[in-house]
Amino acid sequence: MIEVLMRRPAKIAFLAAMILGATSGLAADRPVGYLAEGEFDVTHVLEPAPRAGDPRYETDRKIFKATRRMIGSDRWKMAALDAETGTQALLRDFSCSVGIKLTEQNSPNLVHLLQRAGADTGRQSSRAKEVFQRHRPFTIDRGQICQPQSELYDEKAQRMSYDYPSGHTTRGWTWALVLTAVAPDRSQQILERGRAYGDSRFICGAHNESAVEAGMVSASATMAVVSTKTSYQADLAAARTELQTLRLNGEKAEGCDAEATLVRQRVMPKLEQRH
Repeated sequence: MIEVLMRRPAKIAFLAAMILGATSGLAADRPVGYLAEGEFDVTHVLEPAPRAGDPRYETDRKIFKATRRMIGSDRWKMAALDAETGTQALLRDFSCSVGIKLTEQNSPNLVHLLQRAGADTGRQSSRAKEVFQRHRPFTIDRGQICQPQSELYDEKAQRMSYDYPSGHTTRGWTWALVLTAVAPDRSQQILERGRAYGDSRFICGAHNESAVEAGMVSASATMAVVSTKTSYQADLAAARTELQTLRLNGEKAEGCDAEATLVRQRVMPKLEQRH
């Protein structure tokens, strides 16, 4: 019995080391941003989320209802693809705008830059969600969305995740801003794709339109600070060199004409005006 008790602390220490090692491994996998903790707070930049009684609140509801007419359209299908937020999915989504097929294998420096910047903007939008606690449109008005609702459920909090600002839009607009800095000659195409990526969120119905606008503001404000960092500028230079080489001998992206047609499609519905 005594021998068992003596061995127990060693077992506990071993298990603790295993857990700590696993946790450290997970932390190591997460990209580290360019900003220090507490260096910037986007909640003091964003307008507060619309609340019942605010004209913006009712406008959001009208937009959600009006865009349900797009269900099943080609633009709806594009919104469903845009709902995928993995790195490879975003590289696919922005390839046409950059003019070359992007992959994690052929552009590691670019991916590194995008992931670090995205860590900063994502952390800010997540903080803002918890501050404003705006509910998603489909929890207020009934309507189909372009992705499973389970993907938007916060398991830890045991509730649907919050709406404002849109995390997807924050991520997409971050990519648009960074890619514009990497390939300035493609700025027009990249920024148009970034705007369309945000539009996809209210077309999908997963976010209110005001949350999409807030996501763009959140990303822009955070990136204004990120872009001042020496480490960001060094990573940006490496990504530029890498992309210049890739564009000389890389594989062209496919399906770009069809995508360009959908990107140019302005989707904001004309809402009925009351006199």
